[in-house]
Amino acid sequence: MRKSQISDLSYDKCGPMWASVPTFFFGSDYMKREVEKILGLVQKPARYTGGELNEVIKNKDDVDLRFAFCFPDTYEIGMSNLGMKILYSLINARDDAWCERVFAPDVDMEDIMRERNIPLFALESGDYIRDFDAIGFSLGYELCYTNVLNMLDLAGLPVLSKDRTSLTPIVMAGGACACNPEPIADFVDLFQLGDGEEMMNDVLDLLRECKKNGESKEEFLKKASQIQGIYVPSLYDVEYNDDGTVKCVTPKENAPAKVTKRIVSDMDNIFYPDKFVVPFIDIVHDRVVTEIFRGCTRGCRFCQACFLNRPIREKSVDVINEDCKKLCASSGYDEISLCSLSSSDYSELPELLSELLSWATKDKINVALPSLRVDNFPEELVKKLNEVRRSGLTFAPEAGTQRLRDVINKNVTEAEVLETSKKAFAGGWCAVKLYFMIGLPTETMEDVEGIAQLAQKVVNAFYYNPDKPKGKGVNVSVSASSFVPKPFTPFQWEAQDTPEMLEAKQNHLRESVTTKKVTLKFHKIPISFLEGVLARGDRRLGEVILRAWQKGCKFDSWDDHYKFDVWMETFEECGLDPRFYASRKREFTEVLPWDHLDYGIRREFLENECKKAYEAVTTPQCRENCAACGANKLNGGKCDAFGKSMVQ
Repeated sequence: MRKSQISDLSYDKCGPMWASVPTFFFGSDYMKREVEKILGLVQKPARYTGGELNEVIKNKDDVDLRFAFCFPDTYEIGMSNLGMKILYSLINARDDAWCERVFAPDVDMEDIMRERNIPLFALESGDYIRDFDAIGFSLGYELCYTNVLNMLDLAGLPVLSKDRTSLTPIVMAGGACACNPEPIADFVDLFQLGDGEEMMNDVLDLLRECKKNGESKEEFLKKASQIQGIYVPSLYDVEYNDDGTVKCVTPKENAPAKVTKRIVSDMDNIFYPDKFVVPFIDIVHDRVVTEIFRGCTRGCRFCQACFLNRPIREKSVDVINEDCKKLCASSGYDEISLCSLSSSDYSELPELLSELLSWATKDKINVALPSLRVDNFPEELVKKLNEVRRSGLTFAPEAGTQRLRDVINKNVTEAEVLETSKKAFAGGWCAVKLYFMIGLPTETMEDVEGIAQLAQKVVNAFYYNPDKPKGKGVNVSVSASSFVPKPFTPFQWEAQDTPEMLEAKQNHLRESVTTKKVTLKFHKIPISFLEGVLARGDRRLGEVILRAWQKGCKFDSWDDHYKFDVWMETFEECGLDPRFYASRKREFTEVLPWDHLDYGIRREFLENECKKAYEAVTTPQCRENCAACGANKLNGGKCDAFGKSMVQ
């Protein structure tokens, strides 16, 4: 049956009626009896039951390793995470290991668990994760750090790494935030930098061996530090200057001076699931997701994902097509999302869409292309997209004026934005979403006003277009997030706008919009400020995170949960100024907290890109001219989709 039919059985909002749901929904043969008793008392019981289609159940006596994959947010967010889907299936493909899922319980569930002394448990078995061999966290966002501590505490484990003295459970973490793990270095035993598919198996092989040989946690961590991509923070000492900046990071116990990220070069032969767990309730991205390539050639100077995931590596059309067929057949989903940082940059996109649509349209399966570029939206793509269900299109000009777009190296012109909008409107679209940032380096109020002006021009492009959909109006949705400087980008040295500056710019943008055809959406300024603090923090922030969590901070990215005043009080108690981390411009000579980690991007390249930003000079994308960023050294001297050999 279709995924839509499965969802009808979710009992998502039934509340106390859950007690009447048949027991097969949460597999009472393995769920802890005390957990079953409380499911009728929480708002969304299906978050905690397991028992979904395609979950993996094993006999725990038949495996050597039990792995708890923890996502430090709610079920709906975590079940949408592609990295979790991949590693869940990868670990379970091993005969000697069983990976189970764990999500942060919402406050209603947590309150009951603490009241009744129920430790954090895994969905598949219902067993408490404190008894597992490994606990892995996916860190996609800095504001999940307090949830990591909260989940460890709920599990009945010490939150500090030094207080967990036995070999198991070993606590590891990966994801985007692993590029600067220093703020949570005191809580995690090891971090995985880069692609996890091969690295995860190497770590589990070593853990199995050390467990079998009765080796200690310290012995395991020393050996793990020799695996490429593994960072063990306890094997590095950090010294600070009198002004609070980092003086040096010194390795010990033969740990490498620089930890180099891991990449998978051959995307066609990389592990990819043929099944996804299908939830009973709606999740954020409830569809088949398949990667079409990793990395990005564009080089937008604010974009951390671009630089962390270089070099670009594509999957072939045949492999993508087969992945989609298998996943649709095994899940019942009726939508496919082609995942990448810039989907329209896939070198064989027309061929891929032809292959997919040859069977997807017959089976009434939609194909979605997120992350489209306004400068790469050909007529052929419009025609292909018209063969599937139409939804709103999303583009990201990022800045309102050409000068500022050149500063950030967006390499998109106003003419291209308007031309692409005209193509979309002629193709039948009536809704366009535009992503912008405010607070970018060198930004003025004129640049902010330019956002409103550009949005108005897109509205006008709809009404002046003779080929627009008849009898319909247009809606241009403008999302304006606050710029946060991130590690391993050309703007990693830049100061973030203060909250007062961001508030003034948000107000000016509101005043600049003069039509109801344009709707505005902003990110919460305090949340962006805290993200800026944690993104470029050092180990001294560990004490702040610990105390903030002890005071009740968790789900810090959620509007109804974050406690900004508590965070600010905690910084003061710890004798640290959050603006030192967020609002201070760094010199190129300063030692950054993450300088001992290597993501393949040369520091000199990032410095030059930062200098070019202040001159509003752009850098061509990689397929036009190699800028010698350095990422090809991780891939045998090759980068981009065509396997070119770049000499640096």
